[in-house]
Formats: sequence, C-alpha cells, structure tokens
Amino acid sequence: MTDTTETPVPLRHVLSLSGGKDSAALAIYLRDRVPDVEYIFHDTDKELDETYAYIARLEAILGKPIVRTSPSDTFDHWLRVYRGMLPSNHRRWCTRMLKLKPFEAYVGDGPVINYVGLRADEDRTGYISTKPNITAVYPFQEDGLVRADIIRILEESGLGLPPYMEWGRSRSGCFFCFYQQKIEWVRLLETHPRLYAIAQEYEEKTVEFGEQFYWNKNETLRELAQPERIADIKAKHEANLVKAKASRRNAPLVQILGGLEPEDPPHLRDGCLICSI
Repeated sequence: MTDTTETPVPLRHVLSLSGGKDSAALAIYLRDRVPDVEYIFHDTDKELDETYAYIARLEAILGKPIVRTSPSDTFDHWLRVYRGMLPSNHRRWCTRMLKLKPFEAYVGDGPVINYVGLRADEDRTGYISTKPNITAVYPFQEDGLVRADIIRILEESGLGLPPYMEWGRSRSGCFFCFYQQKIEWVRLLETHPRLYAIAQEYEEKTVEFGEQFYWNKNETLRELAQPERIADIKAKHEANLVKAKASRRNAPLVQILGGLEPEDPPHLRDGCLICSI
C-alpha cells in the first residue's frame, strides 16, 4: 500500500539584518539561543560602504554565513517601472520591491518565525509581512532589553556600533534615504560627496517625468549644499543638541542622534522598520 502521509515542513527561524545596530545585536543575542537561525541581508545595491563592512564583520562574529537576498531587479529597474517616481514616505516602493519582496521570496510558504529587533524602550510596531506562514517574534521586548543593553551586547561582542554612526548618520538603509534629517544630508555631503552627487542627480532628473521631487521636504539637495545653508543647518543642529541635553528626559532619541529640526514633519521620527533596525 502506498504511504500518502505528507512529510511535515520543518519550522524555520529567520532574522533579517539591516546593517543597523539593533538587528546586529539581536543576531548576536540569538547566536547561542537559536543555533539554527538563518541570517539574511537585503542588499539594495544602494547601501553605504560602511554598511557592507559592518555586515562582513558581523558575519565573522556569528561564525556562519549571512545570506544576501539581493533583489533580481535593481533600484534603477524599479525606478523605470515607476516612470521616474522616486520613493518617499508616501510611496515606499523601495521597501516593497527591494526589501519585502526579496524577504518573502526567500521565506517561501513554509512555517517561519521571523525575529525582529524592536527594543523594550520603543513604542512602535513594524509591518514585516502579512503572509500567514510568518510569525513575528520580538526577543528584546519579551526580555525587557533597552538601548543600553543593545550597546552592551555590541561592545562585548567586539562588533561595536555601525561605523556610519561615527560621522553622524543615525540609520541604515540606502544612502539617499528620504528619512534622513537635514544634518544627515550635510554629513553625507561631507563624508561621501560622490554619493551625495548621485542622490542630487536622481532628484534633478525627476523634472523629466513631471513635477520636481525633493528628497528632503521642499528643499533641493543643490540648495542644501550651499555653504550658507550648511552653516545654518549645523547651527540649528547644535542648538537642538544643547536644548535636548537640558531636557534629555523628554527628548526623542532621533532628535539627539540625527538632528531632527523642530519644523520637520512627524514621519521622520518613525522611519522604515525593515531598513533602520
């Protein structure tokens, strides 16, 4: 008689790495707790060199490969598909096509536990996938770990914080991420002028497809790069730091680290979970 019993699909454990501090700390945290976890990195081909270097160092510390789930179609491909419409907080096709789509393709249809690096001191939840076979788990929140714990994990492992934080960038993700604050654009210009020029070129080409698009609210990158404007942004940033230090208990972390200006819209405080953890 033929055995028609189906072999059960094994449960997989997956952690998406963004190149940021929290997901890196979670990978180290889970290393001995969940030995069979699969580490993956969604490479958009628009990351900072510092991010690639950080992922490589993390891979050595973990002692197992980090799978690159690079999308089959590049950012420039999807930019053409969307008729030159650059992504923004209102139309985040970059997240959908370069992060979530490769993630879901990698996961497939079998049962998966997806580990997410949200901390216990963060009051937000993140959309990762609506696929019914994926269950999101938040170890840091479950175990009560806050930012200080994440820094301790990174320091004790020898990995440390992502190197881009040394020059003032607060998040991982594409170098032209529209969630950057003004001071971060200035620092990108000063640290990676070639990448700033590429971002500016993307911005200025949008007029060929219709209305002018601005990576940063209603100010072009060409205007932002003017010496007097840079000086103004730096002065405001320093003033924010002084103000935040005086009332640190109530200061949002993104304002302290990233230089959020008082007039900046609330969406800059949230960012994109899968890109910035």
